[in-house]
Amino acid sequence: MRRPLVAGNWKMNKTAAQAVALVNELMPGLKGISDVERVVCPPFTSLPSVHDLLKNTEIGLGAQNMHFKASGAYTGEVSPEMVKEFCQYVILGHSERRQYFAETDATVNEKVKAALAMGLTPIVCVGETEKEYDAGETKAVVTRQILAGFAGIAAADAEKIVVAYEPIWAIGTGKAATAEGANAVLKDSIRPAMSQLWGEAAAQSIRILYGGSVSAANAAEYFKQPDIDGALVGGASLKPADFVTIVTAAKK
Repeated sequence: MRRPLVAGNWKMNKTAAQAVALVNELMPGLKGISDVERVVCPPFTSLPSVHDLLKNTEIGLGAQNMHFKASGAYTGEVSPEMVKEFCQYVILGHSERRQYFAETDATVNEKVKAALAMGLTPIVCVGETEKEYDAGETKAVVTRQILAGFAGIAAADAEKIVVAYEPIWAIGTGKAATAEGANAVLKDSIRPAMSQLWGEAAAQSIRILYGGSVSAANAAEYFKQPDIDGALVGGASLKPADFVTIVTAAKK
C-alpha cells in the first residue's frame, strides 16, 4: 500500500521568524498523524531555522526548487548539496517555475536526476493549462511531461519519486478539479505513462498527489479516490488548522 503524503508548499511567503512561528503552531497537530508522511516546504531563507525545529520529529522538510549543477557561476541559485544540508524533499517543475522562470521538461529532468543522486525525494509537478484542458489535451500534456521529465531514470530509482498532478487552471484559483476527474487523469494518463517507462508494478508503487486549490473542505473527497495518494497544498498550508485537517483526512 502506498503511504499517503501531504506536503505544504508555502511559496514566497513567511520570513524566517514567521516560519518558525507557523511550524510551532503546526507541530502539535501534525506530530500524532504518523501514518501520513508530512512535509513542509518553506522558502530557502527559512530552511535552516525550520530544520532545527523539525530535526527530532518525523515531519519532513522540503525545498521549493534547486539547480541541477553541483556548484558554479549560477548567481542566485541553490545546489542539490545545499538543499540536502537541510532537506529530505524538493519540489521540482512546479507550474510557476515553468511559467515565470522558463523551466522546461528537459531542465526538470536534469533536476530530478540531480535530486536522486543526492538522496533527495523529488516531488515532481505535472499539469495542463486551462487552454490545454479546454482543448482536450490533458492526456497528451501530462504524458509528455512524464516521459520527458523522467527520461533516462532507472526503474530502481523510480520508487523514490513522488509525482504531483496540479492542473494549472486550478492552482490558486479556487477552481479545483473534481475528485473523480483528478483521479481519472492519474489512472488513465499518468500511471500508464510511468508504466511505459518502468513497467506496471513500478507505476502502481509510485505515489501521486493532487494539487490545485486543495482545502480543508474538499481534501477528504480527493483522498477517497484510489489513485490519489495525498496532496501538494498551497494556500491552505499557511493556515495551521486547515493544514492539520487536510493531513488528518489523508489517513487511510
